[in-house]
Amino acid sequence: MPDKHVQIMEADDIRRALTRIAHEIVEHNHGAGQVALVGILTRGVPIAERLAVLLKQIEGVQVPVGKIDIGLYRDDYAERTPSPILPTAIPFDVTDKHIVLCDEVLFTGRTVRAALTALLDIGRPASVQLAILVDRGHRELPIRPDFVGKNIPTSRHEHVTVLLQEVDGEDRVFLRGAANEETR
Repeated sequence: MPDKHVQIMEADDIRRALTRIAHEIVEHNHGAGQVALVGILTRGVPIAERLAVLLKQIEGVQVPVGKIDIGLYRDDYAERTPSPILPTAIPFDVTDKHIVLCDEVLFTGRTVRAALTALLDIGRPASVQLAILVDRGHRELPIRPDFVGKNIPTSRHEHVTVLLQEVDGEDRVFLRGAANEETR
């Protein structure tokens, strides 16, 4: 039997979730003046860029945005098929900033661990916070997001796919999983 796909979020759901996250960032940091956003390549970058636009609308502050590639920092680098290394670009000093790492899905926590290591190689921020569009659980490391768009309980056999306009031409989130997991 083929895998089933269930749509979890559509474009308006994503927009509302990111708007809520932007407000939570402002509240948590008592404004946006010392906040900077760093998107984890690939889909974390458009999330960071969208949050920057929302923070500008809410606070009137242009929040700096950077992007970080974690490929060389992964703990499974030697076991994976090599992916092209994309350019990390953080065009601001991270020192004493409240950095909000942005990504589309939080699963085991290993990507975030790699991003933290990469970020700390660049400088020493005042704090590092984590904004995630979808938290699906199953952590292997003690990592917890500060800002979450949607919690989606999943099994390990399921997969969350986030499509974003800037990368995929549309905004949608869906859950793909075995139609009958008991047979696996």
